[in-house]
Amino acid sequence: MTTTPLTGKSMRLARLSGHGDGRFLLVPLDHSVSDGPIATASGFEKLVHDVVAGGADGIVVHRGRARAIDPELLAGCSLLVHLSASTAHGPDADAKVLVGGVEDAIRLGADAVSVHVNIGADTESDQLADLGAVATACDLWGMPLLAMIYPRGPRVADPHDPTLLSHVVNIAADLGVDIVKTVFAAPAERMAEVVESLPLPLIVAGGTGTTSLADFTVAALSAGCRGLAVGRRVFSSPNPRATVLELAEIIHGSGGPLAPSTPSRMAGVL
Repeated sequence: MTTTPLTGKSMRLARLSGHGDGRFLLVPLDHSVSDGPIATASGFEKLVHDVVAGGADGIVVHRGRARAIDPELLAGCSLLVHLSASTAHGPDADAKVLVGGVEDAIRLGADAVSVHVNIGADTESDQLADLGAVATACDLWGMPLLAMIYPRGPRVADPHDPTLLSHVVNIAADLGVDIVKTVFAAPAERMAEVVESLPLPLIVAGGTGTTSLADFTVAALSAGCRGLAVGRRVFSSPNPRATVLELAEIIHGSGGPLAPSTPSRMAGVL
């Protein structure tokens, strides 16, 4: 039996999958920078409580918002600090810039950092340079890196094209990330091609309201994805805790499309 060497990164990566099965349910709550508040000040604390109580493996927030979270709320849930930002009011909402660093996340006690990259944006080259710089810092500090990488910009005709998605996710792999998040392919049956092209765990964004979140999750797991990162469809839900609980049961439950005995793709990363 091969034992993974114990390092800071391997320990943090293991914590990101709270059930130890190499699958993930992450809930991004960083939308207040790009779109505006997602809850009142007191309501945000309750939202975090509900997300954690529902069984999320991790939440994604910006560093300032992380300081406002009661540490006890995160006793059973990982913290990912998002380092990228843009707003809907700027001249180009796809132009993500770095607004924090790995050291900031370490001081906050984070388990990982995330960076957003839009392939096809006018500022693609700057965003790729930022991703590479963060990956270097993550290697230095033993911090896992999640890349939220999408085909998005004026030169992208079909952001769900499987061939394009395979290219996009492998850019993240080549630049040194540990987990990749992107959108689901269309047609859905070709998402497996995207997963098989990538030597890293792939999680998908939470989809749109055209398909039930439960059905979308089953489809993602059936295609080989290692889980979901779903924010808007959680915090806009009438009952965020129940929504997260349902997703957690599908992703980590023994009756889901991926049985616990399925070998973890994390094995190649830790």
